[in-house]
Formats: sequence, C-alpha cells, structure tokens
Amino acid sequence: MIAVIDRYLLREVIKIFLAVLGTVLLIVVSLLMLRALEDINAGALASDIVLRFMGLRILSDLPSLLPPIFFVAVLLALGRMAQHSELIAFAACGIGPIRTYRALFFAAIPVALLAAWLTLHLRPQVVSELMQIRTLQQDEAQQLFGIKAGRFYQHDQGRITLYVDEIQDGSRLRNIFIHDQREDVIKVILSQEGLLREEEATGQQFVTLLAGQRYDGQPGTANYAIGEFDRYSLRLQPRQLDEVQSEKRATYPTQALLISGDRKDMAEFQFRLSSPLAVITLTLLAVPLTARSPRQRNTWRMFIAFLTYISFFNLQRVATNWYESGATPPWLGSLWYQLAVLGLVLAVVLPTGRWLRRIRPAASSSA
Repeated sequence: MIAVIDRYLLREVIKIFLAVLGTVLLIVVSLLMLRALEDINAGALASDIVLRFMGLRILSDLPSLLPPIFFVAVLLALGRMAQHSELIAFAACGIGPIRTYRALFFAAIPVALLAAWLTLHLRPQVVSELMQIRTLQQDEAQQLFGIKAGRFYQHDQGRITLYVDEIQDGSRLRNIFIHDQREDVIKVILSQEGLLREEEATGQQFVTLLAGQRYDGQPGTANYAIGEFDRYSLRLQPRQLDEVQSEKRATYPTQALLISGDRKDMAEFQFRLSSPLAVITLTLLAVPLTARSPRQRNTWRMFIAFLTYISFFNLQRVATNWYESGATPPWLGSLWYQLAVLGLVLAVVLPTGRWLRRIRPAASSSA
C-alpha cells in the first residue's frame, strides 16, 4: 500500500503534470490549427480531415513532449513544497531523497510506460498515416482544379513537374511548362496556352497543351530532339491509399527495426527508446536540482535545470546522428548522452548539497 507521504507527493506531481500537459496541448492545438488553416487556404489540406490530421499530429508529438513536461511538473511540485518548508519538515521526519524518489517513481514509471507504448507501438502507425494523408493531399492539389497559377507542382513521385503561369475562367491555361522524367529521355514541353479537363466516366484529369514545343534529350549533351505539336495531353492520376509506400524509418514497425542489422535502423530504435528513458533520467535529476529550503538561493539551480533541458534534447539528435554516421562505436549506441548529462549535473549540484557538508566536518575532526 502506498504511504500517506507518498500519496501526497504523488498527488502534487500528478496535479501539476496534468495542468502543464493541458497547457502545452492547448498551445500545440492552436499552432496546428493555424498551420491547418494555412494549408487549407493553399489547397494542401482538405477541410474535412483537419480534425483527424490534428489528432494524428498530437499523437505523433506526444512521446517527445511527455519527458520535458514531467520534468517541469516535478520541478514545480518540489519547488512549491520547498517554498512552504515542507521538504525541511520531511527531512526532520527522516524522509530523505531516497524516499522522495520512491514517491516520484510511482508517477514516473507509468508515464515512462505510456511514452514507451506511444513511441514503440503507436507512433509508427500514426506517422505512416500522416504521410499517406500528406501524399494523397499533394496528389489532389496537383489535380486540375487544385492547380493554382504561379506555382510549381510535382506529380508521380517528383518525376513530373508542372507550372502554369495564368489560369483563365477556371479551365484555360496560359504559359505552361512541363518537365517529364518518367523515361530515360527527359522531356521538356512548353506551350503558351492549354486546357484543364476531366473525364466524367473515369474521373481522370488531364492537362492539354495546344500548339507548343517539345524538347527530348539529356542535360549536358548536345543530342536533343526538338519538335512541335498541335495537342499534347498529360494525365494526372492520384495514387490510391494502398499504393503509397513510405521509406521513412519513423514508419517502420519496431519489430522490423530489432531484426534489422542496419545501423540506421538501430539508431531509429534507440531514438524511440530515448523518450521513456528520458522520463526516468530527468526524474533522477529533478530532486538534486531543487532547493530544499526557502532560504537557499534557487536561481542557479533553476538555471542549471534550464541548461539541462536544452542540452538534453539537443544532444539527443546529435548522438543519433553520430551513431548513424559511424562516429560512435556500436557498443556505445546513441543513448550515452543521458548518462553524460546525469553525471555532469550531479557533479555540479551535489558538492553544494547538505550531505557533503556533513561529511566535511567529520573528515576534518578525524584529521
């Protein structure tokens, strides 16, 4: 059974954690809504899937948000208790850092397990669905009635580039440029006018160029074929959802990363492990970064906590990049930075702690 003191600490941390989490999610939702409105205005996102897209984005970002949010919640909870001399009262009753850690881990372990489930199981599916939505929306934006004047559009995995300088009456085009790389011979098609049309029977859409020029050849060579045409049609057919395949490692199932011998796959797997481990590491750092008495100056400890937060998550990406590039040996992996930050902060903070001041007088008297 959880003791009264443990329940009290647990309640304080969870209460602040939920408040900070709600505030951060509110900010994230606001930013996502602004970005979604911009995408809708640009034709890059359909209005009927905005809520679904925002929900997926939140689930995708939540594993990365949980460790810093929990770290801040623990710092705020312990800081409030220190200001009210509660930590001094705990110490007078024999409740030291070890007992404090015990109470904190009642909250830290469930949060770490939640982060592990999100990043190892759910996030690959969420990222895959997000990329499918983005890909299909881009394909739809490249369709005839989604094309806007003065913009470049890519189709067929970037092998076709289309540019229209002006659109009149919603279907007549002016100054059209097409760059086609679907075959070995690259084609450049130019026309001063064209049409936008859609076949009612099949739903397939076409760009039809009128009275233009076509250049076939390879860049850097003089072997070009130049011709003229009366009509030239280009079909723009969107990909189906099951045809969208992503090569991004964030979409790979965790089991596939484990059985893979590729170094980049292992880097992705360790990157996923970093979120749940960060919850535990930052919890270990929160207690020594908190002043135990309201008379103690807490400014420099909060400054170190801020530097810890910044360096921790900056080193996370640096360590992953070093591991992928082979700069660090395989046995070291990409999670070494957590131990490095933990050791560095403890080396800076603990020499000023009360336990060391108790040891020094004992050592002096024995000398």
